[in-house]
Amino acid sequence: MSVKKNIAVLGAGKMGLGIAQLFAVKGHTVKVIYVYDDKKRYNAAEVIRGNLSVLVEEEVLTQKDADEALERISFVDTIEETADFADIVFEGIIENLEIKQDYFAKMDAIFPESTILATNTSAISVTEIAEKSVHKERIIGTHYWNPAYLIPLVEVVRTKYVSEETVKATYELLEEAGKKPVIVKKDVPGFLANRMQHALFREALSIVENDIASPEDVDKAIKYGFGMRLGICPPIEVMDMGGLDLTYAIHEYLFPHIENSTKPSRLLTENIEKGNLGFKSGKGIFEWPKEAVEKANKDLIDGLIKVAKALDRL
Repeated sequence: MSVKKNIAVLGAGKMGLGIAQLFAVKGHTVKVIYVYDDKKRYNAAEVIRGNLSVLVEEEVLTQKDADEALERISFVDTIEETADFADIVFEGIIENLEIKQDYFAKMDAIFPESTILATNTSAISVTEIAEKSVHKERIIGTHYWNPAYLIPLVEVVRTKYVSEETVKATYELLEEAGKKPVIVKKDVPGFLANRMQHALFREALSIVENDIASPEDVDKAIKYGFGMRLGICPPIEVMDMGGLDLTYAIHEYLFPHIENSTKPSRLLTENIEKGNLGFKSGKGIFEWPKEAVEKANKDLIDGLIKVAKALDRL
């Protein structure tokens, strides 16, 4: 049985708490470091307790498992309080390059050189985040997907500085925790999965803008069509299954007609100008009254648990 690592999480936001919960459930001792107004926004321990309660209700965990996981998590106010504790720190703070650079430089000065420093950024170059630090070889990207305790994927992002030892240790820790890590060999915008996801988003918005289909039918086409298949038979396997010659013929005909704009969609721009931001404003492309938002959030968690259980991914 592998020795459990000591985990520190910088930031008690949604992603940070999800990461903390994940490792606590897997038997690791976790310290969450409060930043900014984390304490004022909500009771972090209650958020985790609520998440665990859902997993107990769905029979993913026993109540004993949940109680023991909570006991493994503690909260501190400063990075210094974890300096002699953490084997790895997962950062989950605001998506601002300068702020992340300053925090990583501070952690780099405080933690022993053996401590891995990982950023959960979904958009910023990990290489740039490391620029103000001295020991850049121990800084790596670990992009979790929300909710971090349910989605198996973690993108392990290399930088031009990172050591092979850091990559290997991070990958093995994530695997041991039950995640499905992938190596992103180049630190490019969007890393791996977001590049594919937002290519889909761009085409979905284009179809609506060009009045090819309604927003409702765009979502239905994915939800009840190829979206059901993707979790079992992903794109490259589908291409091999159908034949690369067939894929080539489709691409040759179809690609000239697919959206290739390098700017955000007009549909996004127009809605943002009207103040239609989605859940947070009550209206986006769809209408979102409070009850619909609550239902959508609950349905997401319930649905992910059902899919994960069905596919043996919990």
